[in-house]
Amino acid sequence: MTLTDAVLRNVIRKLLAGEDYRAEIIALIDAEFLQYVIDFFRRVVDAKLKHDAVTIDWYKAELLNPNLSKEDIAIHSGLNMKSISNMYNSATREIVLEASEQHYAALYRAIEELLSHENMDITLTIKFRKVSVELNINESLIVINTLAVKRAALRGGLWSTAGKQVEKPLMLTLCALHRVPKKYFYAIPSPDHIREADFYLVDGAGNPQRCEVKLMGKGNPESADAVFARGSKVFVADKLSDLNKSQLTAQGVLWVELRDAANFKPFEHILRELNIPFKPFKGNLPKTLEKILEQVFANEDKHSALRLAREHQSEYLVDLEGLDDA
Repeated sequence: MTLTDAVLRNVIRKLLAGEDYRAEIIALIDAEFLQYVIDFFRRVVDAKLKHDAVTIDWYKAELLNPNLSKEDIAIHSGLNMKSISNMYNSATREIVLEASEQHYAALYRAIEELLSHENMDITLTIKFRKVSVELNINESLIVINTLAVKRAALRGGLWSTAGKQVEKPLMLTLCALHRVPKKYFYAIPSPDHIREADFYLVDGAGNPQRCEVKLMGKGNPESADAVFARGSKVFVADKLSDLNKSQLTAQGVLWVELRDAANFKPFEHILRELNIPFKPFKGNLPKTLEKILEQVFANEDKHSALRLAREHQSEYLVDLEGLDDA
């Protein structure tokens, strides 16, 4: 289980207990960043070992390589995609490559100028599996700057995308808690770099109904706009303002406010409205959640839980027999 999955489990636990999840998003930012640092340092070691830093700018050759994704190139140069879009009103691959080259050159010159006035030396040693490399002060400052930019990008992005990361596991958990048969829900996987999954409940007539999950604060009516734009039938949120609720109801959208969803009655209402068979949850929530989350986060394959469950002969995603009175 990755650090990110561990944090997402905690987000789901708090959402379903009607508690404030925001501290977990901060933990998610930390988890994502630490995972990135580990992966980035591994790439730095691999890149450094390929080149002699005295005769070639190994960092530019390897980590600003045009064959990398434009997102990676931008971050490695000390920029993020939002900054490039703001500066150039576009972020095509050609623009990203040009902007990254220019910014990296300017950053390198700034470091050189700084060091010409400072009498200091820093050596950053990175060691993986008994193989180590040393970065001089120029290289160390570039690496530190890259990590700072990545941290800022994660902080800005994860607050807005946390709902998409939790969408599939949260909906799977709600369906498992209510013993909704597997044929009445499914998720469409998206590429890992997008980290999104569209979730559908299948109504009694066999029609797929799109579900939207949004982790939003009360008094933020704009956050519900996505459900109208995407034509979703079901909307699940942490908090909803009175305006949100009236807009959703007027548009025929079935909604759940988890912070006020005592005994999951609002989700039961949605299942009844869609004529989906289910069993009201009456068990011990913490104990039942542990069993469900173990299946939902079965392994590193983001969509393995649903795939494995469908291959299994059981009617339900998770067998909860014996837990009703636990």
